[in-house]
Amino acid sequence: MTDRPPARATPTLQMRGIVKSYGGATALRGVDFVARAGRIHALLGMNGAGKSTLVQILSGAVAADSGVIEVDGAPLTHQGPRAARAAGIATVYQRRTLVPALSVAENLMLGRLPRRRRVVAWRDVHDRAASMLADLDLDLDPQTAVDTLGPGSPTLVEIARESHRGGRILILDEPTASLGGHDAALIHRLVRQLAEGGTSVVYISHHLDEVIDLSDDVTILRDGHVVLTAETASTSAAEIVSAMVGTTVVNERPPRPARAHTPVLRIEGLAKPGRIADLSVTVGAGEIVAVIGPAGDGHEELFPFLSGMRSGYDGKVSLRDEQIRPRRIRSSLRSGLRCVTGDRLGTGLVPQLSVDENVTALHPRARRPLMRWRQLRAAAGEARARFGVVTLQPNPPVAALSGGNQQKALLAKWLSGTAVSACLLEDPTGGVDVRAKAEIHTIIESLAESGIAVLLTSSDTDEVMRLADRVVVVRAGRAIAERRVDDLTHDALTHLLLGGSQ
Repeated sequence: MTDRPPARATPTLQMRGIVKSYGGATALRGVDFVARAGRIHALLGMNGAGKSTLVQILSGAVAADSGVIEVDGAPLTHQGPRAARAAGIATVYQRRTLVPALSVAENLMLGRLPRRRRVVAWRDVHDRAASMLADLDLDLDPQTAVDTLGPGSPTLVEIARESHRGGRILILDEPTASLGGHDAALIHRLVRQLAEGGTSVVYISHHLDEVIDLSDDVTILRDGHVVLTAETASTSAAEIVSAMVGTTVVNERPPRPARAHTPVLRIEGLAKPGRIADLSVTVGAGEIVAVIGPAGDGHEELFPFLSGMRSGYDGKVSLRDEQIRPRRIRSSLRSGLRCVTGDRLGTGLVPQLSVDENVTALHPRARRPLMRWRQLRAAAGEARARFGVVTLQPNPPVAALSGGNQQKALLAKWLSGTAVSACLLEDPTGGVDVRAKAEIHTIIESLAESGIAVLLTSSDTDEVMRLADRVVVVRAGRAIAERRVDDLTHDALTHLLLGGSQ
C-alpha cells in the first residue's frame, strides 16, 4: 500500500455526537466519526447497525436529531444534499444513479452540459468527458452508452463524475458488490489513486478481504454505537467480525449426506452469440447446483433467459419433463419455476411499496379485483416470519430496510408459495453483511431440504463451496468443468476460474 498521510493528520470531516431516531427506534446513539485527507476509512457494521443512516445524514438526505458535523473545521450548518455537495461531500450509492440510455459523456456532464446559444455543444461535452476520464486513467469511450458497459464500468463512471464535481470527501457504498475480481481491482485502483491525490474516502463494504487490503482506518458500528475505531493494519479479520457481530457467526458447510436427486429442472443448449455457448445444466429435487464464472463470462445469462426478461436465446427448458417457455411468464410461474434477481431494488422489489405489499405481490389474493387485506396481512406475516424479515417499524417501505432484510423480503416474495418446484437464485447474498449472509444460506438450504431444485449463480467462491452440491464452471462463454463439491477444493475452484486446466 502506498504511504498516505498519518492517522493523526488534520480531519477533513468530523462528526460528533450524532443522534437519529425514527419514531421510537433509535438508529444512531451519539456517533463520532472522523475522516482525514488522503486516507481510506472503512465504515462497517451489520445490517441495521446504523451505517445507512449515518451516510444519509452525511450526504444531507436526512437531518440528525442532534450532533455536530464539521468540514475542514467549519460547522456544516445548512442541511440538504446541495449543502453537502457544496461542502465537498459526494456520495456514490450502492444503487447506481446513472441514466443507462445516455452515453458516458452525458452521464459525466449530467446537469452541466455546456451550451452555445441555448444549444448543447456536443464537441465540448465529449472533449471535457475525455479529459475527465484521462485525468483518472480510465480507458472508457465517452460516446459509449452506459447500458452497454461491462459490470464494473458504471461504478467507475459514477466515481469519476462525483470526484470531478468537487467531491473532496467521497462516500462509496458497496462499490464492488456483485463484481468479479478484475472489475473490483479496477475500482480499487481508482480509489487508491483518489486517496493519493488527497481525497478523503469513506468506504462501505461487506467484503472483509478488500477492507483489510484497501483501507487505512476502520470504524465499526453496532446497534447505533461506535464499537471500534482503529488503524486497519492494527486489526485482524477475526477482530473486525467479532466487533461487528458481538458473537461468533458460524457459516461452515454442514455435514450433507450424499443422496440421489430426481431430475427436476433441465436447461439444454443455452446459447446466445457473443455471450454464452451451449450450456446444459440439470438440477435435481433437493439439490443445489451452482454456475460460477468470472464476471462477464456468461453465467449471468441464466437469469435473463430463464426469467424471460430478454429474448434472442437458443435453448430448451423443461420442468419435471414438461417443456416450458420462459418468455411466457405466467405459464412459467404456474409450472413452479421462480427466478430471483440479483438486482433486488431494480427488478425484484418495488421500493416505494411496503414490505407486506412486496412479499404478497404474487399471492393469489393480491391479483383479484377485490382484495382481502386481512388475509394478505396474515400471509405477509407468515412469509416474513418464515424468511426472517425484521423491521423497526410495523410495515415500512421496503426501500427503508437494510440490505439483508431487503434480500430476505425478495426471497419471501418469490419463494413463499407452495407451488415452487425449482428456483434460480442470482447472487443471493450480494451486498449483505456476514450475519445476514449466514441466515440466507440457511434459508437456501431449507429450500433444498424441502425438495426444491435450487440453481445458483454467484461470483463468490466461498458461497459456492458452502452451499452447492455440484458446481459448473463457465469461462469465456463456455462450460469448462463440472464437479461435485465433495471432490473439489477452494484452491482448485479458484484455479479453474482463473484459467487453469480441468
